[in-house]
Amino acid sequence: MPESTPLRLVDSHGRVATDLRISLTDRCNLRCTYCMPAEGLPWLPKDEVLSDEELVRLAGIGVEHLGILTMRLTGGEPLLRPGLEGLVEKLARLRTPAGHKPGLALTTNGIGLARRVDALADAGLDRINISLDTLDQQTFQTLTRRDRLADVLEGIDAAVASGLSPVKINSVLMRGVNDHEAPDLVAWAGKVGVQLRFIEQMPLDAQHGWRRSDMVTADEIHALLAERFELVEDPADRAARGAAPAELFRVGSTPQRVGIIAAVTKPFCGACDRVRLTSDGQLRTCLFAREESDLRGPLRDGMADRDIAERWVIAVQGKLPGHGINDPSFLQPDRPMSAIGG
Repeated sequence: MPESTPLRLVDSHGRVATDLRISLTDRCNLRCTYCMPAEGLPWLPKDEVLSDEELVRLAGIGVEHLGILTMRLTGGEPLLRPGLEGLVEKLARLRTPAGHKPGLALTTNGIGLARRVDALADAGLDRINISLDTLDQQTFQTLTRRDRLADVLEGIDAAVASGLSPVKINSVLMRGVNDHEAPDLVAWAGKVGVQLRFIEQMPLDAQHGWRRSDMVTADEIHALLAERFELVEDPADRAARGAAPAELFRVGSTPQRVGIIAAVTKPFCGACDRVRLTSDGQLRTCLFAREESDLRGPLRDGMADRDIAERWVIAVQGKLPGHGINDPSFLQPDRPMSAIGG
């Protein structure tokens, strides 16, 4: 392909990838029951994980050559990445061909965030998502196998104070464990000033123990909330949704919005604009992909940026039309969420 030919990440179904999810580490300091076993997992050897320079170079290829407009840093737990503030600063210096800074977001469990969020914002972070499934200390300890709820709530308060707006809270409801807390979480979110988003539990646990019958569906979540709140669909929210995963509802006559992400029962694959880079340099075109394309090897072998970009384009062209969870032939990916990046 001639050097002058512009490249885009277009798949065979006409979808254009503009959002890059970058996993910084497969390590985590929680042991959430829907993600990994109590004893944890074998972590990637350090030499297999992309260095800061390698990660920034690959992100730069995406931004400067392939039309990436937004980046989200994930894990594992990205706050465990050494020197995260410096890495954020380097990524924030990237510019699109039109000279624009791509949006830069972070998804975290919030542990340790309180003392670092201001530095991350100063380094160039634009937005933040924090995972929180319960407001009850004992339930938190049951779900995460760690007694760290106070640390997470402190991190959320600090994120709100930092001006990273909107601060989004991701909650997964587990049947018979925390599903009764859904209305309380909405009430709390309104008081704190964060945007709450409920996410259907997805088959990405390392134990491969996910069962559809155990999942609290989007319709069930809506029904739970409607017992206490009036949920109003706003045409403006619907029109502005685009490729965003959450269906938003206004809470009564207030400005508060609550989101419901029906990743399993009402998949939004047709509007997907995401591509994923694992911490060990593997390109994934879908969260549930069973195949990956190696970018780390060519990068370390000295391949030129343009050639890596073309390799990236070819990988995205083969993206499947959907994750296929509803298909009887669906197979859960070998990697768990912590190793893929959320």
